[in-house]
Amino acid sequence: MKELREMMRHWVTGVSIVTAELDGKIHGMTVGSLVSISIDPPRICMTLANQTRTHKMVTQTGLFGVTLLAYDQQSIADRFAGVIPDDGDRMAGLTILRLSQNIPVIAEGLGEMACRVIHRYEMPTSTLFIGEVLEARKEDKSTALVYGNRDYHPLEL
Repeated sequence: MKELREMMRHWVTGVSIVTAELDGKIHGMTVGSLVSISIDPPRICMTLANQTRTHKMVTQTGLFGVTLLAYDQQSIADRFAGVIPDDGDRMAGLTILRLSQNIPVIAEGLGEMACRVIHRYEMPTSTLFIGEVLEARKEDKSTALVYGNRDYHPLEL
């Protein structure tokens, strides 16, 4: 729907990278649909496009990592949003951390989470995943990367 797309481009959202590992290969994608839905119990939700490699990996493993990006990580956001295609190695040259259950995340963001899928809601072109947060880490950065009106912006925290 054109009107909804136009309206939502003015809604500011945080920028995150969702990562997963399958058969020894780590992959991920930029996600703006990440939402905290509960602190107790710890739950988040996000959507992934059904045709993506990341969707396949999260569906098969039931595990995923999340890196909340800092403002100085715009190039990483672009890399995972398609500058490097879905079949490319988006992880090349990045530092990977391992959290609970050996879940990979990208280092040096605002923070990272390791999650386990507890519910899925499939839609025609994407899937809503609800994840239980197994581990969360806050890094020592204070400027978040946010996206609104088709551009990145800093948000001082």
